[in-house]
Amino acid sequence: MKIKAFATMMVVGASITLLPSIKADDWDKQTTVTLNTAVAIPGQVLAPGRYIFKLAANNSDRNIVQIFNEDQSHVIATVLTACARRPEPTDDTVITLEEQSNGGPKVLDKWFYPGEQDGVEFLYRGSQE
Repeated sequence: MKIKAFATMMVVGASITLLPSIKADDWDKQTTVTLNTAVAIPGQVLAPGRYIFKLAANNSDRNIVQIFNEDQSHVIATVLTACARRPEPTDDTVITLEEQSNGGPKVLDKWFYPGEQDGVEFLYRGSQE
């Protein structure tokens, strides 16, 4: 059974710290994310470190997220997502994680950009447990 662990803005000592970049271009939703622990994404596990999350430059499909290394010289993953919605927007980036009952790394669940109700939900094949 999956146990949802929603991390609305992880605090000091938590497993993930979010440092949103300056909102110079809201179109791609570029966000800098610092992971203090391993986090699973579809197809792989991100090691602790800094990553750049962006919506792919695709006008016809806004449900493709690209994850880059910190200096954006390498695409680590291109991930399909689905639309997600939250009741109220916040002023901060929100990333939700899902715990695995087998003790594996937390799984990236949803990503919401500051000030928006619409975000993305990461899609996984089969169970993450």
